[in-house]
Amino acid sequence: MSIGLLDGAAEHGSRAAVIDGGASYTYEWLDTRSRLRAAQLLGKRKDLKEKRVAFLMEPGFEYVVTQWAIWRAGGIAVPLCPDHPDPELEYVIDDADVAMLVATESLDPKLRPIAETRELPYRPIGSAGYEVVPIVPLLSDRERAEAVDVTELPRLPRLTPGRRALILYTSGTTGRPKGVVTTHANLEAHMASLVEAWRWAPEDRILHVLPLHHTHGIVNALATALYAGATVEFSQPFDPTTAWDRLASGDITVFMAVPTIYTKLLRALDEADEFSRARWARGVSRLRLMVSGSAALPVSVFERWEAVTGHRLLERYGMTEIGMGLSNPYEGERRPGTVGQPLPRVDLRLVDPTDGHVVAEGLEPRADQATGEIQVRGPMVFAEYWKRRKETAAAFDEGWFRTGDEAVLEDGYYRILGRSSVDILKSGGYKISAVEIEELLRSHRGVHDCAVVGLPSEEWGERVAAAIVPEPGTWYAPDLTPAGRAARMTREERDEAVRIVLDMWSRDRLAPYKVPRVWLCVDELPRNAMGKVQKPAVKELFDAVGTGRREPR
Repeated sequence: MSIGLLDGAAEHGSRAAVIDGGASYTYEWLDTRSRLRAAQLLGKRKDLKEKRVAFLMEPGFEYVVTQWAIWRAGGIAVPLCPDHPDPELEYVIDDADVAMLVATESLDPKLRPIAETRELPYRPIGSAGYEVVPIVPLLSDRERAEAVDVTELPRLPRLTPGRRALILYTSGTTGRPKGVVTTHANLEAHMASLVEAWRWAPEDRILHVLPLHHTHGIVNALATALYAGATVEFSQPFDPTTAWDRLASGDITVFMAVPTIYTKLLRALDEADEFSRARWARGVSRLRLMVSGSAALPVSVFERWEAVTGHRLLERYGMTEIGMGLSNPYEGERRPGTVGQPLPRVDLRLVDPTDGHVVAEGLEPRADQATGEIQVRGPMVFAEYWKRRKETAAAFDEGWFRTGDEAVLEDGYYRILGRSSVDILKSGGYKISAVEIEELLRSHRGVHDCAVVGLPSEEWGERVAAAIVPEPGTWYAPDLTPAGRAARMTREERDEAVRIVLDMWSRDRLAPYKVPRVWLCVDELPRNAMGKVQKPAVKELFDAVGTGRREPR
C-alpha cells in the first residue's frame, strides 16, 4: 500500500509545494531532496525500522524535507520546538529514546551540546540544504562520503500505513508531557477528512504562520495542504503588518490561526492608516477560507472580524490525540461560540462523567440539550502514548478516546464548555499542564509550595498564573552595614524578589508560553479537608488583589 502524502508529490510535479523566504520549491524538488536526505539518514542501512529521529528546524522548506526524509527512511519523526529551553528539549529527546538528531545550521549551537552529551548521531543541515559533517558519525569516513555523494535517487524502504510516523508531545494532568504516537494511516485519515470538509484543492495557497511542533501547524496547515497538492507559503516569524499585506495580496486563499493571532491582526488594523485598513480589509475578503482553532474564539473577535473583512471565521475543535474532531460547516451557518458538527469519518459522543452513560451521539435528534464529556472514535485517533501502556489504556472507554473536554449539544451544534480537569490550561492556542509547571517551581529552593491556574484573558484565552508560598528563611537581602550581615526583606521586597527571581529562573527552564505571566505570594494555599488544593479558591486569591483583571505583559 502507498503513503498518500509522500506518493502524491510525483503527481504534482512542477507545481509549487513550498514558498519560503521568497523562493519557490516544486513538488518534484521536494520529492527529490527528501529522498536524498533519507539516504543520508539511512547510510548503509535499508530501513530505520521506526527509530526516532528528532529534528530542530525553523518553519520552512528544510523542515518539510527533513520530515519527509525521516518518513521515507522508515523512521518516526519527533519535531522539536526552537523556542523551547534546553531542559524541555532534553526531556523529549530522552523520553522518546531518540536515535538521531538533525538541526539546521542556525540552530546548531542549541542542539550540538545535547548531541555531544548523549553521544547521539547528529546531522546538521547547512544553509544550502546539504548535510555538513556530523559530529558523531554513524558511518566510517568512506561510508559517509558515499552516503552524502548521492547522484541518483536511492532505493528506500517500503512503507505501510500501519507504521508509526510521528510523536508529538502534549501536556497531561499527570505532569510531564506525554508522547502521542500516530501512524501513517492515522495521519492520512486526518488529512482526508479535512480535505473533504474544507474543500482543499491544488489551486489553494495557505499562508502558514503556526509553530511546527503541534497538530494545528503540522497536520492542519502543512501536511493537509501538501496532501491536496496545494502551496504552503511560510511567513515566520509572525508579524501582523506583513501578514496583512500577504493576506490582501490576492495570492492567498486559506489562512489558519489561533485566536491570539486574530486579535493581534485586529490591533494592527486599528493602528494602521486609513488607506492600509481599506486595502487590507478589501484584499482579505477574497480569501476562500479562514479558520480559528486551538483555543476558544471570543465571540467579540468573531464579530469584529466579520465586520471588518466579511469573513465568518470557521471555528473547529481538535487535539493532538484525535486530530480534528468537530468543525463548523464550510457551507452553511457558522455559529460563533460553537465548534459545529463531527467531521467526516469521526464518531463522536457525549458521556455523562458521573455515571458513564451516553447522553448524545453524533447529531441524533433531541428535544433538549445534552451535556457531557466528548469521546471520539475513528481512524485518525492516535495509536498510543509512547512507553505509557497504562495511561493509553486509561484514555479509552471500549475504543472511545476520552478527551477530558465537556461540551453541550444544542440545536445541532456542539459548544465546548471547558476541560474536566482544572490542571489543563489553554493560553495562546497552547495546551499547558499546570502540574508540570508546579513540579518545576517546587524544585526551586525558595518555593515551599505553589499552585498554577488559568486566569481569563480576552487576548490569550487564559493567562498562566502562579500562587507561591515562599520558603521561610530563604529570601534575604544583603545588608551594607560594616558587619555585612544579611537582613530580612520587608514583605513587599520579598514578594517582588520572588516574582523577579522565579520569572527569570522559569524562562530558562520552560517554553515561553508556559512561564507564568502573573505571580502572587501567599502565606498558604486554600485546601479542602483532605488537603487537596482548591483551584477555584486559588483563582479568587488573584481576583481579590485585582491581579486577575490585568492583561499580561
